[in-house]
Amino acid sequence: MSNAKSLEELEQKQDFIRRHIGPSPAQVSDMLSALEVSSVQELIDQTVPASIRLEQPLTVGESRTEVETLSYLKSVASKNKVFKSYIGQGYHPTNVPHVILRNVLENPGWYTAYTPYQPEIAQGRLESLLNFQTMTLDLTGLDLASASLLDESTAAAEAMGLAKRVSKAKKANAFFIADDVHTQTIDVVTTRAEQFGFEIIVGKAEDAVNHDIFGALFQYPTTSGEVVDITDLIAGVQSKKAIACVAADIMSLLLLKAPGKLGADVVLGSAQRFGVPMGYGGPHAAFFATRDAYKRSLPGRIIGVSKDRLGNDALRMAMQTREQHIRRDKANSNICTAQVLLANMAAFYAVYHGPQGLKTIAQRIHRFADILASGLKAKGIALKHNTWFDTLTVVSDNKNDVTARAIAKGVNFATNHEGEYSISVSETTTRADIAELFDIILGEGHGLSVDAIAADVEANGSESIPASLVRDDEVLTHPNFNSYHSETDMLRYIKRLESKDLSLNHSMISLGSCTMKLNATAEMIPITWPEFANLHPFCPLDQAEGYQIMIGELHDWLVNITGYDAVSLQPNSGAQGEYAGLIAIRKYHESRGDAHRNVCLIPSSAHGTNPASAQMASMKIVVVNCDKNGNVDMADLKAKAEEVAENLSCIMITYPSTHGVYEETIREICDIIHEHGGQVYMDGANMNAQVGVTSPGFIGSDVSHLNLHKTFCIPHGGGGPGVGPIGVKSHLAPFMPNHSVINVPGTNIGNGAVSAAPYGSAAILPISWAYITMMGSEGLKQATEMAIVNANYLTHELSKHFPILYRGRNNRVAHECIVDLRPLKEQSGITEMDVAKRLQDYGFHSPTMSFPVAGTLMIEPTESESKGEIDRFIEAMVSIKGEIEKVISGEWSIENNPLVFAPHTQGDVLGNEWDRAYDRFYAAFPVPAVAKNKFWPTVTRIDDVYGDRNLVCSCPAVETYRD
Repeated sequence: MSNAKSLEELEQKQDFIRRHIGPSPAQVSDMLSALEVSSVQELIDQTVPASIRLEQPLTVGESRTEVETLSYLKSVASKNKVFKSYIGQGYHPTNVPHVILRNVLENPGWYTAYTPYQPEIAQGRLESLLNFQTMTLDLTGLDLASASLLDESTAAAEAMGLAKRVSKAKKANAFFIADDVHTQTIDVVTTRAEQFGFEIIVGKAEDAVNHDIFGALFQYPTTSGEVVDITDLIAGVQSKKAIACVAADIMSLLLLKAPGKLGADVVLGSAQRFGVPMGYGGPHAAFFATRDAYKRSLPGRIIGVSKDRLGNDALRMAMQTREQHIRRDKANSNICTAQVLLANMAAFYAVYHGPQGLKTIAQRIHRFADILASGLKAKGIALKHNTWFDTLTVVSDNKNDVTARAIAKGVNFATNHEGEYSISVSETTTRADIAELFDIILGEGHGLSVDAIAADVEANGSESIPASLVRDDEVLTHPNFNSYHSETDMLRYIKRLESKDLSLNHSMISLGSCTMKLNATAEMIPITWPEFANLHPFCPLDQAEGYQIMIGELHDWLVNITGYDAVSLQPNSGAQGEYAGLIAIRKYHESRGDAHRNVCLIPSSAHGTNPASAQMASMKIVVVNCDKNGNVDMADLKAKAEEVAENLSCIMITYPSTHGVYEETIREICDIIHEHGGQVYMDGANMNAQVGVTSPGFIGSDVSHLNLHKTFCIPHGGGGPGVGPIGVKSHLAPFMPNHSVINVPGTNIGNGAVSAAPYGSAAILPISWAYITMMGSEGLKQATEMAIVNANYLTHELSKHFPILYRGRNNRVAHECIVDLRPLKEQSGITEMDVAKRLQDYGFHSPTMSFPVAGTLMIEPTESESKGEIDRFIEAMVSIKGEIEKVISGEWSIENNPLVFAPHTQGDVLGNEWDRAYDRFYAAFPVPAVAKNKFWPTVTRIDDVYGDRNLVCSCPAVETYRD
């Protein structure tokens, strides 16, 4: 009985592992048979070099069931104290409309989609992002907006970079920041400036014109709440040929004159209070807008309006040649992850409430601030400013007593400055809350009536927003913001957009290097728990005990998994992790008197973010060649390492390689770099093929970033959010990011921040925590092994029809393979783009196209896909090969075949005219499996050139919409 019970418990423990890993035991057996090996272990022995295989298993614990995991995590979350937050400083409580909460944030149709690089099957989220850009343009009063950055502080750092690129003050090397900008923003911008070699001047806003600068940053309203007309400040900065940047509160812009109308060149900020929970710091979408003249320097992604093959309006990511994947070290920034899911939530919030609803919310917030101010002033309480939108700063000689009373009542104020505390009211503030605030500040028996004060404020009007700054123009006039205000209409609008997008709930997304694996429902559930969702990132640490426990456990597990000694969870994207890791290397060298070490070796096959991040850390990039097999050319590496030895800072290398193989020489590469005084940065993009089998620390590297949104199951969200923590060896640990508001233990005081919040996108860390908990040590290893099995099976089957570009030892691949389409292209004229678009007709997202080698497809099935789904993909590829052969044979011409016309929409197939060389039915249903689960693209092939030549990055004009 005891043995039976133990077996039953073991089966329950392993239940989640079975559900995460796609292939059944029978399917695994079939794939191993095809690969002519007797066991998974035999395949691993053939694939992974013995010299780098872990000698000991992971020690993250045994697998837990979903019920156990969520029960334990709920007990941890309950240790968080969710106080009423009036802290402000860029983070505010908000009411997430439930129709958006359930149908966007909690909906895999929205959170599992990939970046819209294949726009024909991403029209839904592209429309939502266009709404986000339109909202940004209307509220900021500028010409051009991007489709979201990582957070307000990093957006400000990007603004500094843009200012340096476009400013005509070419000899200036200083950037000015007003001292009333949010503290965390000053911190992040200063860190970025240090890497670029810029001087930062922090001072009174009016002093900006007294310095030789290339740009300046102002806060509007200021961090302490003051609403100031900055028109003259902006003009003064521009008179010095410098760029004027403004960090603005998005809700205030419903009532305040747009900064663009005041003359600003760049306007940025956080969209968090548009229906996105505070989440202990993130993830949140930042908005960014600038002048049309600076469009080539705009950081981040831009959604533009183009035309499809039939002349229909169609959306796409515009001006992609600006991105780091193409421009590499010449890119505007290293941004790879946007915050698409959160930008969509903010856009839907604006759509749902509409211009009048948003204005009503903003007016209500401002009115409560007026009521609070009026009552306090009536009792002799001194306010620091005479103007405000939502934030009052109190000058007090009893600050400690007041804040102690607040804490006792479960209320948080901002207490950054001696003798002052600030109160920021929000959308969630009620009249009862204002009465409670009077009690806290004035003590019991103060005699104030909220209703009486409100009536007085109503009767006498408000002067807390200067008349010259009252917004007088209409915003959000497009029909999209004026049509969906009932829940029925909103629900249908969200669904209509969702149905245009292919996501993981449709089919396998086999993007090599992007690891689109299962994001299990049990992992996603905790992120909307109020105990995690509703904490301010700057609340006292004793109120975030649950977060600290969860973060601490995740930290320790990642240390064990990576073989490093410490981990920073602050970077909120993989590219930010690269940047943070390179800063740690740079500071380490400086601490040893080796500040001159600034050369970064990067293999020619590396991800575009690698050179882009290296240039952000002001490193000189030296490219190392790869050999004909895609491996690092060891002779070239040795020669270049020796040549730059005196100045060698590091190498950035991906493992397994970007070509999808376990390079045999990886340890030798690490040794060569160390021998010449450098550090080894191992890109964590392919960590999916390491966990439990090997580790970067064991191999010999010094630092890596981890894509939690790849290996550790945080979903891609249509292009973001992501989390990119760094793991480091002990000698680099002191140089990881800190934070000026909340100290991060284990790092040097004074280390700058790389993200606005101390723990980055903390709200989504429970996803990776839950994944590791439910997989346990054995499950994590099995996931890696099964990723290798699936990839090798896929490679074996496709190799019967296509050449495979690179293989490793014993003719095996790691977790992905590269299919070479160039021979077929030469014979037929059919391009890799044609194949990618035709795959959409078969119900699949294209694999990674033309990276790392032009004319190829890099395919990664992940461990989550069953053999049945992999076989379906193989069938599609083989069928497409047959179509190409018909072009080669002359049965179809190069101008008239299903590949060049792909993808096919319903309107295309059902149209009155059909002059194709192939059947309509075949266009839509090329193999029987497609008919069982047909996904229809909603536009045909999009004209990229037209979209860039006729750049439109806001919702089309109303006339077009009506047509």
